[in-house]
Amino acid sequence: MEYRYLEHIDNPTDLKQLPPEALPAVCEELRDFIIQELSHNPGHLASSLGAIELTVALHYVFDTPEDRIVWDVGHQAYAHKILTGRRERFHTNRQFGGLAPFPTPKESEYDAFVSGHASNSISAALGIEVASEMLGKDRKVVAVIGDGAMTGGLAFEGLNNTSMDKNNLLIVLNDNNMAIDPLHGGFTQYLVNLTTSQKYNRWRWNTYRWLQRHHLLTESKTGMLRSLSNSLKVTLTHQPNNIFQGLEIRYFGPTDGHNVLELVRILDEIKNYKGPKVLHIVTKKGKGYKPAEDDQTTWHAPGEFNPDNGERAAGGSANSGLPLWQEVFSAKLLELAKKDKRIVGVTPAMPSGCSMNIMQKELPERVFDVGIAEGHAVTFSAGMAKEGLIPFCNEYSSFLQRAYDNVIHDTALQGLHVVLCIDRAGIVGNDGATHHGLLDMAFLRPVPNMNICAPMNAEDLREMMELAAHSEGPFAIRYPRGRTPDCMPLPPVEYGKGVRLREGDKVLVMSIGAIGNTAEKAIELAQAQGAAKIGHYNMRWLKPLDTALLDEAGAKYETIVTLEDGMRDGGLGSAVAEYYADKTHRPKIIRLGVDDRFVEHGSTEELYKMLHLDKQGICESLLRAQEM
Repeated sequence: MEYRYLEHIDNPTDLKQLPPEALPAVCEELRDFIIQELSHNPGHLASSLGAIELTVALHYVFDTPEDRIVWDVGHQAYAHKILTGRRERFHTNRQFGGLAPFPTPKESEYDAFVSGHASNSISAALGIEVASEMLGKDRKVVAVIGDGAMTGGLAFEGLNNTSMDKNNLLIVLNDNNMAIDPLHGGFTQYLVNLTTSQKYNRWRWNTYRWLQRHHLLTESKTGMLRSLSNSLKVTLTHQPNNIFQGLEIRYFGPTDGHNVLELVRILDEIKNYKGPKVLHIVTKKGKGYKPAEDDQTTWHAPGEFNPDNGERAAGGSANSGLPLWQEVFSAKLLELAKKDKRIVGVTPAMPSGCSMNIMQKELPERVFDVGIAEGHAVTFSAGMAKEGLIPFCNEYSSFLQRAYDNVIHDTALQGLHVVLCIDRAGIVGNDGATHHGLLDMAFLRPVPNMNICAPMNAEDLREMMELAAHSEGPFAIRYPRGRTPDCMPLPPVEYGKGVRLREGDKVLVMSIGAIGNTAEKAIELAQAQGAAKIGHYNMRWLKPLDTALLDEAGAKYETIVTLEDGMRDGGLGSAVAEYYADKTHRPKIIRLGVDDRFVEHGSTEELYKMLHLDKQGICESLLRAQEM
């Protein structure tokens, strides 16, 4: 399809050459372009559709990249990528070797900060703003926070600091009442209620503009005017000052976030105002594409679809008859909860992502969606555990990183019975470095009182959840994204005990978690190529280690190959090497895992191949081990 305007916009300078009246058409072309591209190259659709008018207005008004825009969350920034020189490469978005899934300065000078996770924009943008002031840079800095990121604790910390330090930061609050799922909580309801009367908005805006035109609005008088306007607001609307005004941050809005011309006018008016300020815009996630507007959760990341009728492609693979790991988790959690009224579910804004929405529908009073607030989710769970409940707190592995202190100080230190269900452990695929769950074993293993296990198949997961529900102290169960494997039946799970899958001669594989299934295929392949018998132990537990199994292996095998879908340093391989370092029998240890790097985006198959952790890569490592 030909685009009258979009095909001639290679950077924001080209956009600025257009007359304002052309901007609505630019927005419509952007919307169509994103829909067409994502229909066959899946990505985050609804969030980017909802931020198109804002993106166009920001690049039309501000002088990027010298002016800085910090996006939060990054999956609302597709229009930003397209307008900043990446339109012709956008078909490679999220693909191996292609454009990154989220803004990153490594990719473009227009990307001011990495934006893969949520709630960091205000803090990062404030740092950029303060540094620019100190370095004498005449630069505008904008933080765009949306899709529920305002519920994160870091956002409030940044907001508090913004009110304390001298700065001219502009915070754009993109309020769509959504994250991936509909948002809940007091602040969300607060934003819903945060409306001002037309009379008050009109009076305040006209007063500001009149005083500016007559050169009567000086910095010394701004505070007086703000106090007067706030008092008048209370009189006219019978509402107290809002949280931003209470922090002495100038507040504008709410305004229609889909009126690009009005956004241009407002941004142009307020961009030179001194002091911190908030522009509150109201948008609709999925705007302009009816299927996405009607089902915003599904269309957050819908996969492939027919852009003409919204029909989504059937998902799955050769294993499509097997359940997703998250489905196994949710079904077992509901089963446990029905048997024990003490069991509750906690999720930081991911009920559909982790499938806890199944229990949420049947037992709504026992599922707590706390918003994008991972640290709070853990400490909230710890508080419930302190009083005798058994919380199953489900967090994606890379999101759990933000709750590390809460795990240590509020949970493990007190030995509280919180079950951390760590979803998306290992390589997750096209979301890339910010979302791979590679660090959890390494950062959880040193924590005292922590129990850490990983299932090899669906039945393992069910039994580990059952065991965790009836044990004591903090538990961590990690499992990957995708479908559970079709693999051999395994012996029942026992606390702290691994299982022998096959005996070997000189070389033994010690695996943990679902990657053990790949190890089995690699062993078969190696033996088909003439290798001697290779043993395989599924360790199941990272903490406590099965020391009896380790002693047996150390006495029998010359070489032990450890295998994990996490960082090679700090996880299973390190634990095994540390154990044997204190023993008289010291087999040669070869550690397979992710080396010291951040892994970029691509399909899981491509990435495991690149890391030599696919069947062929593991087989080659085993053949080399045989020759040592």
